[in-house]
Amino acid sequence: MNKIPGWVITLLVFGFLYITGLHTQVIGQMQRLILATGLMNPDIGQVNHGETTEGSAAGKANAANPHSGYDFTMTTLDGKIVTMESLKGKVIFLNQWATWCPPCRAEMPAIEKLYQLMDKDKVAFVMLSLDDDPTKAERYVKQEEFSFPVYVPAGPFPQDFMSQAIPTTLILDTDGKIVQRIEGMANYNTDDFRQYLSSLHK
Repeated sequence: MNKIPGWVITLLVFGFLYITGLHTQVIGQMQRLILATGLMNPDIGQVNHGETTEGSAAGKANAANPHSGYDFTMTTLDGKIVTMESLKGKVIFLNQWATWCPPCRAEMPAIEKLYQLMDKDKVAFVMLSLDDDPTKAERYVKQEEFSFPVYVPAGPFPQDFMSQAIPTTLILDTDGKIVQRIEGMANYNTDDFRQYLSSLHK
């Protein structure tokens, strides 16, 4: 009896995962292991207590409109309207994600731990789902038992929120200025990053 070539078995496994929709979960789990190594911790060395360099994308956006981060409306998963303006005075951790994105899934557990450890009176979390169907985000969050607040866009997306990558995380200071932009997955639950968020609160 002829042996089935290894590449055929591999193809069948990946085909099965893709057809069943499990590929996103499996890839996300693999990337979660990479995050656990600490090799992909966010680089916060370029940001000094909320100041941005004028040449940066965040710096240019803030120069044009210093409070551009507040010009955005969103809704909770149960349909309540929330404005970014209502979060004024808090540091804002804004993460753009989707259920179909393996790197997004990979970084979620660390974001949940970060959310649990931060002072909610000083740091607001905006987990912004970019799924076409918000019920997908709702099912995923319930399944994983995440407690951070999840929103969906309810108005025009600010130009300075735009990104070619997903996930993308923006950090806004207490004045609504974008002081950090991190494109791609990262492990945010580190001592350095927690101290960084705390240092931005005036």
